[in-house]
Amino acid sequence: MIIELRDVWFTYPGSREPALRGVSIAIRSGEAVLVQGPNGSGKTTLLKIIALLYRPSRGSVLVDGEEYWGRDPSTRLRIRRRVVYVHEKPILLRRSVLENVLLGLRIRGVEDAEERALRVLRELGIEELAKRSWRELSAGQAQLVSIARALAVEPEILLLDEPLAHLDRDRRAVLVEVLRRLKRSGVGIVIASHWPRSEVVDLGLDKVFEMSGGALMPG
Repeated sequence: MIIELRDVWFTYPGSREPALRGVSIAIRSGEAVLVQGPNGSGKTTLLKIIALLYRPSRGSVLVDGEEYWGRDPSTRLRIRRRVVYVHEKPILLRRSVLENVLLGLRIRGVEDAEERALRVLRELGIEELAKRSWRELSAGQAQLVSIARALAVEPEILLLDEPLAHLDRDRRAVLVEVLRRLKRSGVGIVIASHWPRSEVVDLGLDKVFEMSGGALMPG
């Protein structure tokens, strides 16, 4: 799968200043990409454009060579389900951890949903949280649960917004190892972060970019 942005601009309603300015980038399955930059530089907006959640104000978004936003709604939905975006601040259902991880699987009608959900929790080292309520989770645990929910649906492109923000050193190491395995299996991974590159260098980065004022430059 290839998602390509060509000269993409994006301006939020009511704003005079573009959040993205002429961004061009290609994201491919099996590649790991890091987008660095300070808060407010446009990283989150960029990820949401790549995730096919936001339609650009100007420019093109191509998926496997064809313009995404020109396709019919059912085709767009089918394509969008192959891409998963994980927000910096976890958004969880007011249910158990397992129910949260099962959400995307049930929407997709996956038969072995519970087995798959438990496997992902186990890979991230948080299987013991399965029956725990969302209210009982620390910030780091909630972040891992939201990542587990994304991994469970087996996306072709995975976009993570500040995934290391609330994790201690050991949890970061576990997450990076899980992402390394995903990359080897052909999943494309994009991480947006203001953390030093050294935090994710073990992922085996293919590309690094810097964002500033809505513009994207090679890092």
